[in-house]
Amino acid sequence: MHKHKLYFFQVELGVFPPVAHAREKLAKEKHPDVNAGDPEAQVKFQEVSEAYKVLGNEAKQKEYDQWGTTDEFARHGFTSDLDPEELFRNMFQGFHAGFSQSDYAESETGFSSYEVMMNLTFKEATLGVNKDVSLNISDTCPDCNGQRSKPGTKPEKCTFCQGTGKESVSLGPYTMRSTCRKCNGTKVLIKDPCTVCNGQGTTIQKKKVTIPVPSGVKDGQMVRVQITKKKELFVTFKVSKSRYFRRDGVDVHSDATISVYQALLGGTVRIRGLYEELVLKIAPCTSSHARIKLKGKGIRRVNSYGCGDHYVNIKIKAPSQLSAKQRAVVETFLAENENSTPGTTEM
Repeated sequence: MHKHKLYFFQVELGVFPPVAHAREKLAKEKHPDVNAGDPEAQVKFQEVSEAYKVLGNEAKQKEYDQWGTTDEFARHGFTSDLDPEELFRNMFQGFHAGFSQSDYAESETGFSSYEVMMNLTFKEATLGVNKDVSLNISDTCPDCNGQRSKPGTKPEKCTFCQGTGKESVSLGPYTMRSTCRKCNGTKVLIKDPCTVCNGQGTTIQKKKVTIPVPSGVKDGQMVRVQITKKKELFVTFKVSKSRYFRRDGVDVHSDATISVYQALLGGTVRIRGLYEELVLKIAPCTSSHARIKLKGKGIRRVNSYGCGDHYVNIKIKAPSQLSAKQRAVVETFLAENENSTPGTTEM
């Protein structure tokens, strides 16, 4: 391969960032399967292969720049186990990416993820709950148990690749190894495919999955649930607001209404707590909008220990009207004790 051809492949293989998008086009154009009727296809593919190996190795590129080739033994015949699909897959991912195959490997293993939105009441999110969701997922065929053959029959070894899953493609002095076109790399042939899954080994099935909602989850929070070894579910929670409680992180706020007499003389009042009914003690001469802290009565911390606090905001409710006796008592109290409030009262 002449040096000007190497420069051409540097551009087409995407080593130069401005034209990196040309990698996939070149790979498709030069693949032997696409150019089965072209007698020069093998030579072109060999040039791509050599350029790829040179450009991907700094030492080989220096050798190429000095001697014009890196393949001195190619003239005497050479056999390579390089998979064409592997070659092009690496091309697509780019030289500067270090030929990472993580994305490809993930899809090749059949690992799949699902996402659902789950509605929760404030109480369900606070206390935790087990809720069921229905999913349509690809799972092992229940009829053939994933064997792809009709029950009572078995897959047979692929005679095209002799059960190796690979076939040899002759490219001049080179012999390349690629995935068997007959069995698609599965190493077996299905002569009597399962009629339920059409020989795929899997079917789309409706599954009920129980989601253990942890106590204390927040609106918009996401959790990951493992369904099977290769299937996972991401659940995003949508938590409705409470008419009684107001959430602030792991703390919760609520209001408690007391009478004027309780505010003046003190007493007790029953209120709703997150986990139980609570008896709140009111101190004498409690002012409106006073805040009482109930330590540890708030929301449980997710994946941690302890709870937040429950803050109760006091509201004083005045009576709608006073009896003559009540009015007389209030007037006496105000006349003898009230001298700090600005303004006047009607006696």
